[in-house]
Amino acid sequence: MDIQYDVVIVGSGPAGLTAAIYASRANLKTVILEADTPGGKLTKTYEIENYPGIAKISGVDLAMQMMEHSGNWGAEIEYDGCEKVIPHEGYFEVVLTSGNVMTTKTVIVASGTRERLLDLPHATEFTGRGISYCAVCDGAFYKNKDVVVIGGGNSALEESLYLTQLVNRVYIVIRRDVFRAEPKVVEKVRSNPKITLITKSLPDALVIEDNKVTGLVIKNVDSGELTTLDCAGIFPYIGADPATGFLQDLGVLNKNGYMEVDRNMETAIKGLYGAGDVVVKDLRQVVTATNDGAIAANSAARKING
Repeated sequence: MDIQYDVVIVGSGPAGLTAAIYASRANLKTVILEADTPGGKLTKTYEIENYPGIAKISGVDLAMQMMEHSGNWGAEIEYDGCEKVIPHEGYFEVVLTSGNVMTTKTVIVASGTRERLLDLPHATEFTGRGISYCAVCDGAFYKNKDVVVIGGGNSALEESLYLTQLVNRVYIVIRRDVFRAEPKVVEKVRSNPKITLITKSLPDALVIEDNKVTGLVIKNVDSGELTTLDCAGIFPYIGADPATGFLQDLGVLNKNGYMEVDRNMETAIKGLYGAGDVVVKDLRQVVTATNDGAIAANSAARKING
């Protein structure tokens, strides 16, 4: 069997790009698979203020810097998706969305997570036409209009702050009366005059008029009272699920679909590693993703080089 690569990295977010830097510096023949946009969720993040050594940077700029760095030592990038990973004795086959097959000594899965979609009638139909999962991508379409952000985590609040630079008003709807976001971010949100907080409420229905989203009906979780918020756009940040469907038959996932790995980022299948948001962990941040990528690549290098 002709083994084409030492390591195939699935995903080009911070974990995958860091793994590529460490793997290629260890003289491993490395390829990154990316089915969408290099940089992962960084490209959908307006501003990052907690990456060590960089006080403030846009997600896109950090992604581009990581992308450039990852190629400095010879790592390749292939714009294709991963459909299946097939373990063999001493190597893996990686089946791509295009139908092509790669062979490799090790695999690092850094495929991240996918946003959980809004579960309301017509939500799918109006995605991209009033419903968006990326404020950085689509915020400009709602200039000087009112929008609703759903969610109380860091992503929801950070993107709300970004939207205030473009829109007239941001309504933030959360299910509880406390936030899951960092206190500093919550403080910024509470002090912003363009943001209105609506607690203990859930989205109940879209308001559609003339084939456009014109509002969101919300329900109070205590009283059941329905209220309509007039808005031109809705941005749900209601969680995410791991992008691991291509691993479901390998016995390396927990009940929620996250990869179970040891301290070397290795799964129960030797030579198969996980890194970043896709693994079981408590804190999903850029800095923890880069940590995972470095460990996974170093572990792969030790396995290959002995």
